[in-house]
Amino acid sequence: MRSDIDIAREAQPRPIMEIAERLGLAADDLIPYGRYIAKVPLSLSEQWREHPAGKLILVTAMTPTSYGEGKTTTTIGLAQALTAIGKRAMVAIREPSLGPCMGLKGGAAGGGYAQVLPMEDINLHFTGDLHAVSTAHNLLSAVVDNHLHQQAEPEIHPRKVVWKRVIDMNDRSLRSIIVGLEGGGINGMMREDGFEITAASEIMAVLGLADDLMDLKRRIGNIIVGYNSLGKPICAKDLGAEGAMATLLKNAVNPNLVQTIEGTPAFVHGGPFANIAHGCNTLIATRMALKLADYVVTEAGFGADLGAEKFFSIKCRAGDLKPDAVVLVVTRRAYRAHGIENIAKHVENVRHFKLPVVVCINRFLDDPPEELEQIRDQCLGLGAEARIVDYRESGGAGGLGLAEEVARVCDSDAGASFRHLYDLEDGIREKVEAIAGRLYGASGVEFSRDAQVEIKRIEDLGYGGLPLCIAKTPASLSDDPKAPGRPTGFKLSVTSAKVSAGAGFVVIYTGKVMTMPGLPRRPAALSIDVDEHGDISGLF
Repeated sequence: MRSDIDIAREAQPRPIMEIAERLGLAADDLIPYGRYIAKVPLSLSEQWREHPAGKLILVTAMTPTSYGEGKTTTTIGLAQALTAIGKRAMVAIREPSLGPCMGLKGGAAGGGYAQVLPMEDINLHFTGDLHAVSTAHNLLSAVVDNHLHQQAEPEIHPRKVVWKRVIDMNDRSLRSIIVGLEGGGINGMMREDGFEITAASEIMAVLGLADDLMDLKRRIGNIIVGYNSLGKPICAKDLGAEGAMATLLKNAVNPNLVQTIEGTPAFVHGGPFANIAHGCNTLIATRMALKLADYVVTEAGFGADLGAEKFFSIKCRAGDLKPDAVVLVVTRRAYRAHGIENIAKHVENVRHFKLPVVVCINRFLDDPPEELEQIRDQCLGLGAEARIVDYRESGGAGGLGLAEEVARVCDSDAGASFRHLYDLEDGIREKVEAIAGRLYGASGVEFSRDAQVEIKRIEDLGYGGLPLCIAKTPASLSDDPKAPGRPTGFKLSVTSAKVSAGAGFVVIYTGKVMTMPGLPRRPAALSIDVDEHGDISGLF
């Protein structure tokens, strides 16, 4: 099997101006970042306010294995296939994070003949958006510690600071640190702190859900950095930091325009975590894509129990989006781990939102065709249309049938009855029970004492009307990663909760969630190299 980087290096990308022209954009509309990358200014959105919106297609998956099932590859390949059958299509996906690129997961630009270009730039520093998020986040961290050092008002209790630092790299040694050491106080107040990876920053989640630059600044101002001695939340706006932070992000809010390996336009913008945040590309890029194309293919993290639910409950609510179709990615590997009942549950989960679902069986190179056909027959037995695709090895041509079926479903307006799973007015516990019972199949929910106290405090502070973001293992429909298939009779265990007031959701934890990954025994970074010509090897 040829590597992604070899395939990408042999591709002949079009000048970004040519890609922009396909969207009706002029040269003066773009902010170029070299020959093949440009930012599209958010200010252009005003010109398209009255344009009709295209069809929105979400790619999600059955419960995945630890290797991933190829959602990004499917998302890109489907957009290419829609283009191949004559549709005006576009991709809208997240930006990769450097930590996983240098660690275990690899890049997030798709794979094979279904990837976005230039692959090397996208998987490395790209347009600097993640660095801007890191800098804005750490500015707030510095302001908080200076506020403590100067003993300024309003008071922040030093043991109730909840705002950590971030870096866009996997580094387990930074999970827990002590700041302010030595110097007899000259280096600031000594206290416990820690680092998270940039994708886990609430700033990244804010960037993903903001309407525009001013909404971004407003949301940043609402971020809770800590609490005073009486338990009152202290926000970034109370410290006067939101203006400078928004300034650092003024270019990052503009979507990044690139192309797929077959020349289909693509927005690659934003990259929030898919457990403590909503795991989708930015609302700004999605909205802009819907005005520029007739069909927009996007994706959500993990399986339909997590990623799709957060896409519907958080992103669609924030942006008043109404998806037209959902593609559920299935693989032979995940099918062997979880069985047809798992697929059936995810199909059922999508239908809870009154949306049509098409099953996409993503072929890997060594998959026996007869086994994939057997899986397809079982999926058809669920009452869902199913197609086998091979986008990685064949590009858009590897799944024209899926594109035709998805376009047919979109054009039938079958998604017009889209509904939400719960009302925002419901209590936090009621929302958790609705998700756990209807989507996970839990028989009930057990709230720890700490979780009960935190949920009551969140509601007393006035944040009870926000949507939920449940942090749960992606390896199972339950909160037990060792429970495959379609578990029944279990109770979801809620261990804690916190409010992400800037992003606009409440995070519900069902266990310990790692927000700073570590490097594996042999990191991918040890295989990455560059020669005297600047050619990179080992990146995947």
